[in-house]
Amino acid sequence: MDKKEIIVAHSPDADDIFMYYAIKFGWVTPKDATFTNIALDIETLNQATLKGIYDICAISFALYPFVKKDFALLRTAVSFGNGYGPKLVKLKDKKLKKNFKVALSGEYTTNALLFKIKYPDARITYMNFLDIEKAVLDGVVDAGVLIHESILTYDNELEVEVELWDIWQELAGKELPLPLGGMCLRRSIPLHRAINYENTLIKAVKVANSNQKLLSEMLIERELVRVNYETLQTYLGLYANDDSIELSDLQYEALDTLYKLGYEHGFYSELIKSKDYLIPSEYLELRNS
Repeated sequence: MDKKEIIVAHSPDADDIFMYYAIKFGWVTPKDATFTNIALDIETLNQATLKGIYDICAISFALYPFVKKDFALLRTAVSFGNGYGPKLVKLKDKKLKKNFKVALSGEYTTNALLFKIKYPDARITYMNFLDIEKAVLDGVVDAGVLIHESILTYDNELEVEVELWDIWQELAGKELPLPLGGMCLRRSIPLHRAINYENTLIKAVKVANSNQKLLSEMLIERELVRVNYETLQTYLGLYANDDSIELSDLQYEALDTLYKLGYEHGFYSELIKSKDYLIPSEYLELRNS
């Protein structure tokens, strides 16, 4: 079988790097392809997926209904919040008006969807997630939603106005994990290859989790992540853990709740169920039977 070069695009934040680099370091190898990775901020990846640029791409879960016809939703390398998540921050003691100006990390991010539902009168500006904290500190915006590692390391001049986790629980109406990011795969890839690629990524996340200390040390030594070892361990505990290996029934319920909220508030044109858009992995068993 000929080897295909498959472009895997993920974000540069620590959980995505951690979940992919078992492949980069050669610990896990796809059967019929060479994986080449690229790291870009999440909204750039969302926009790239809308244009169909990459074969496999990390996305915000909130984007998926817009690309469902061209991309299958993968079961692995997922990040959910469970009692935590992005934070809306402002300068200490600052009072926010109804139409406050806020910086978000991208139009298609999950935090943007939830924010728009909760704060319909806010004036939104989008910027790279790495610039949001400074924009709040400098008064360019009244508040900003911090994501990725910045939820652990933000300046002590800032305070949390609200946790996106709390907004999510309020909107969901029950306690469900907060869907943040996942991965999708181009539907034009032949099904038997798509299944193999997904299985490779599942194995990579398993291997990474089983070798967390060694892999973390290697990422730190090579300066592949933006945080120190202790912060990395804390962050991985939040977003790259056993719950990241394969979607669970509770996570599917959370995704379906997110898509129902988006549909009910006019952000999506139709209501979807996440399980309807997975790669049919049973195909290989039927093919080989």
